[in-house]
Amino acid sequence: MNIEIKDLDKNMMNKAVNRVNRLIKPKGSLGYLEDIYIKLAGITGKLYPEIEKKSIIVMAADHGIVDEGISTSTSEITLFQAENMIRKITGVCALAHQAKADVVVVDIGINGNVKEKKAINRKIKYGTNNFLKEDAMTREEAIKSINVGIEIAEKEIKKGVNLLGTGEMGIGNTTASSAIVSVVCDLEPIEVTGIGANLPTEKVSYKADVIKRAINNRKPNIDDGIDILSKVGGLEIGGMAGVMLGGAKNGVPVVIDGFISTAAALIAYKINPKVLDYLIPSHKSMEKGAQVASKYLNLNPPLELGLRLGEGTGAAIMFNVIEAATYMNLDMVTFEEAGFEVK
Repeated sequence: MNIEIKDLDKNMMNKAVNRVNRLIKPKGSLGYLEDIYIKLAGITGKLYPEIEKKSIIVMAADHGIVDEGISTSTSEITLFQAENMIRKITGVCALAHQAKADVVVVDIGINGNVKEKKAINRKIKYGTNNFLKEDAMTREEAIKSINVGIEIAEKEIKKGVNLLGTGEMGIGNTTASSAIVSVVCDLEPIEVTGIGANLPTEKVSYKADVIKRAINNRKPNIDDGIDILSKVGGLEIGGMAGVMLGGAKNGVPVVIDGFISTAAALIAYKINPKVLDYLIPSHKSMEKGAQVASKYLNLNPPLELGLRLGEGTGAAIMFNVIEAATYMNLDMVTFEEAGFEVK
């Protein structure tokens, strides 16, 4: 895939550094807020970036790998929770409400039919194949999932959204994510596999073994993000990677949620490494695979809240922090503007 992404505006970032260092406070005393502001200046090319409208795009899909007993939940939960998201009664909806952000639910591969009319139907297939036995999807389906993400991101941007977040719903997707992280980071599956949705700890080694056998069977190409996605990934993971690429392509920052989102970031990075300039991490997921992937991408999620729900909950909380960074710049003055001469 050829996704063009512009370089950050380094000149504007230098101006932002100069401004933030001269605000009426000790240099560096607002820590990560200062870093976010400088990054936003580089992304937007504006010295006074503002967050005008926020949206979390939730990609929902099922996974054939659940047939191997790697999850305590059944696939029916994916459909159940996707419909609850549309009714605005799940975790991400509550936190997005507080952050004054929209939640957009996309059926990109649920093994069932969503009855709620407000869902966006971009179903590619009724869940992926069991990637222990066959490729999760075809290469064409993997590309289509990424294009769906780009399409939805661009539609939101046309509505005036200038801060995007990634969310997901898909029983079995921690297994697909662990497989992606294992391949990209060249680590044994047991090093990046966790409990997911409350899998008993004694079954984690079995889950990791399933992933190891699947990788040996599928032999994904470590240098080809689309090949990795098609062989051991998920449709919602492809969709989230597309949202990231779509945001970057259009000069809009995208907030990464937890484990599944970070796995999607690995896929997006493999397609175009420049996407990293437009990604903002949110929280340190309790899943060890997320921590490994974040380190690989040189991302340092600032929030440490013990979260592992997914859905986009961490991204929703991070929206508030990002907006705080813009207010820091908009409402504070420099020493010079305050009439104080710094010696």
